Amino acid sequence: MKLIIALSCLLVVAFANEDPNVLKNDAEVNVDSFKYSYEFDNSIKADQQGELKGADIWYVTGQNSHTSPEGEQVSIQYQADENGYQVLGANPPLPTSPPIPEAIQRALDYIRDHPSQEDRH
Repeated sequence: MKLIIALSCLLVVAFANEDPNVLKNDAEVNVDSFKYSYEFDNSIKADQQGELKGADIWYVTGQNSHTSPEGEQVSIQYQADENGYQVLGANPPLPTSPPIPEAIQRALDYIRDHPSQEDRH
């Protein structure tokens, strides 16, 4: 959760070319839930909410958006839970990594199938 909040704050700093005016800044923090929303006049917007599930698992959803220096609208919708951080949607789509080369994949498969003595214990 700290990572998500830090990324959202970093987004504000990264795209603030000048001191933006705050159009909206709402926050509510409780022991087992939170939500916040902000909007600046330089197109930066973010909303996030979270709820504590169980003893130490947070379920968080949110979105943020801004206009790139090239004038393109950029937005990301995400959730985070016991399965980690997952992007639900992004515009433009997030880049994906290239496929693992065949020789590297064979080496990884071999390592997985033949663990060292230390890994077996």
